[in-house]
Amino acid sequence: MAAIVPAAGIGRRMQSTRPKQYLQIAGSTVLELTVKALSQDPRISHIFIATSAEDAYYPTLNFNTSTPITRVEGGATRAASVQSGVAAAAAAGFVWVAVHDAARPCLSAEELASVLDHALADEVGALLALPVADTLKRASEQHRSLATVAREQLWQALTPQVFRSAELLSGFTRLGVDNPQLTDEASVIEALGKQPKLVQGKRSNIKITLPGDEQLAQLWLTAKT
Repeated sequence: MAAIVPAAGIGRRMQSTRPKQYLQIAGSTVLELTVKALSQDPRISHIFIATSAEDAYYPTLNFNTSTPITRVEGGATRAASVQSGVAAAAAAGFVWVAVHDAARPCLSAEELASVLDHALADEVGALLALPVADTLKRASEQHRSLATVAREQLWQALTPQVFRSAELLSGFTRLGVDNPQLTDEASVIEALGKQPKLVQGKRSNIKITLPGDEQLAQLWLTAKT
């Protein structure tokens, strides 16, 4: 199985001078830590990282792993970057791919093993997710609370998301990589009329998105050591 890491984004919401995947936490860059996390399971035998063609940070990285890594050119959207990585993995003969956010460096070995186990035993595939615990509000354009949204059967999608490479490529071809509804890989599979398996992950598997998230990630990583 191959892992796909879309890492071509610039992360505007972080308000940082460099893309969030290249922020330094716990003595390494976020991307280096993410690759290390993916290398925890021997079933991940190759990692494809999609970066922008102009990325000047990537060549400076030191991935301390024996897992082979291939850099591919990403696109203007997450879906385009994922498609590039999945296409390279499929060309190399990988039937299954595990797509993982570049900015999720706190993935545990237990989570990774669990989602891989469930995906390989399922006819569709699987993704890590969390049942929604907080009260949800529907807002107006003026940021006024209009209603409370029932949270039963609502889950927050995490990564990795594990699917067959051929199905993802078919979905991208049919739906287009610029489709705004394709916010993750499960949405591609859902659009094909299939129902991926939800596998409960951990709250520590946070995605670095907003200022301060990198500090939380560092706390989780420090607590693990």
